[in-house]
Amino acid sequence: MKIILKNQLDATNKDFTTKFRSTAPKLTLTKTTIIEKISEKNNQTPSQAKDTIEHLLEIMKETMASGEDIMISGFGKFQVNEKAPRKGRNPATGKSMILKKRRVVVFKCSGGLRDRINEKL
Repeated sequence: MKIILKNQLDATNKDFTTKFRSTAPKLTLTKTTIIEKISEKNNQTPSQAKDTIEHLLEIMKETMASGEDIMISGFGKFQVNEKAPRKGRNPATGKSMILKKRRVVVFKCSGGLRDRINEKL
């Protein structure tokens, strides 16, 4: 049995994340950028594109709030999962507590999207 000290574990994790972390800065696609691209591509005013995106997002929010999943062919599935109540611990006090049941949303991408993401590796 091999014993690893905490400082060795931290060094190992740091080496691992440094080795596999991308060196290129990661950009995030924002709602504003999506609106700009849609307005350019569809010859719409930014206001019209914004209304379209806002309506789409509102439909998605209402659907998931009601507990339904959203499947977009060729893109993926937003799935609403129910988490049961569970025992937890307050990290500040160490006191045990019961966490309420809740819903979480997970995204599973389609096979086509997964292939497209991985083809640049």
